[in-house]
Amino acid sequence: MRNLLPFFTRLPVRGDFEKARGELWALPLVAFLSSALPTAVLYLNPPLGNVLAVLALYFTIGLLHLDGLADWADGIMVKGDRERKVKAMKDLNTGIAGVFAVVMVLLLQVYSLPLVPVYALFLAELNSKFAMLLALATKKALGRGLGRFFMEGMSGRQLILGTALYVISLLPVVFLEPRSISFLLGLLAGLYTIHVSLRNFGGLNGDCIGAVAEITRAGALLGMALVWQGL
Repeated sequence: MRNLLPFFTRLPVRGDFEKARGELWALPLVAFLSSALPTAVLYLNPPLGNVLAVLALYFTIGLLHLDGLADWADGIMVKGDRERKVKAMKDLNTGIAGVFAVVMVLLLQVYSLPLVPVYALFLAELNSKFAMLLALATKKALGRGLGRFFMEGMSGRQLILGTALYVISLLPVVFLEPRSISFLLGLLAGLYTIHVSLRNFGGLNGDCIGAVAEITRAGALLGMALVWQGL
């Protein structure tokens, strides 16, 4: 797992670029580290703890996936054929669709956190990382960037191991609090994001995978918030 950390977090750990794609099965384990600081903030319950927790999250994981979400949204909202959509996604300028997507994801997370238990952010991150693993498992790479590099390292064995880790990690929480199964709304949102990406772009690149991660996390928190509020 150590080799994954430089690519999926901002933790000061050195990793081997080639070895990282052989450790993709460990993506669910990364959630334990990426959610640790924001969960600690929520546990301490300081003033504006929900805002501080989201800041702590992005301090840990960086803004790369959030930037990918913005580019992805710009590409999705452009009218035209796939070539035009891919061109819009790769444009260095962020359009209004990208700004809207980023703001909505941030707001969903900030406003959901006070309504959910303290461990909800861990479950949301666990689903986010697992959704990224599922996106890589499509093996439908777009372009020749980092997304293709990791997809080429994916295998059925890695997917099976990653799925097993995902299930083992969430089972104790679901057993103790059955309502936490509502995080599956986030996973469904992530799967739908993969579907939309394939339909609009014909494949997935790093921006698409970043969008999958962000939308899955926000969807998981939203799903738990709705259930915990009895809606």
